[in-house]
Amino acid sequence: MSVVRIVAIVLIVAGILGLLYGKFSYTKETHGFKVGSLELSVQDKETINVPVWVGAGAIVGGVLLLLLRRDG
Repeated sequence: MSVVRIVAIVLIVAGILGLLYGKFSYTKETHGFKVGSLELSVQDKETINVPVWVGAGAIVGGVLLLLLRRDG
């Protein structure tokens, strides 16, 4: 499998997942301050919304890569 084909498949899968789920979350840990052996940290849960046009664009881009790779 060529690199272009793998990138195209990854784009298609990512686009489908983006359309199905619409958002993803992750935990971001920040260190507040440290005094001696005492360290305070804060964990924030961040959510990123994936617009529909990004998911659809990834699918279209992946399909175009697959089609253009076959013709070339």
